[in-house]
Amino acid sequence: MNHININGKKYSLNTLKLLTGQKELDIEKIPDNILVIAQAIDDPDELPYLIETIKSLEIDNKEKFRFALFRVQIDAQLHMDEDLMRYQKCLFVSQVIEMLLYEELYFETVKKEEDEEEE
Repeated sequence: MNHININGKKYSLNTLKLLTGQKELDIEKIPDNILVIAQAIDDPDELPYLIETIKSLEIDNKEKFRFALFRVQIDAQLHMDEDLMRYQKCLFVSQVIEMLLYEELYFETVKKEEDEEEE
């Protein structure tokens, strides 16, 4: 796994690409709020210590930011059979962050609405 140092912290290039939605990264343009999320994704055991930081993130475009969490959740589901523990943790971290910031899980809300329509 390739890593890069930004402001003295080590980040996975794959995680940064996933969060930004960019296959070619411009390191200078990665917002600090994405770096905080990358830190939690790369090291899920840090999540309990990042809760307040994440909750207080300043996010200019909350809908666009939510797409970063969607990409992590989708990627985790797609690769779950490769490394079950790692991708379960990624999924958990992204869902906890989504709950902190949006107070609901988008994919579960959509599924619940679909289930209600079927009844």
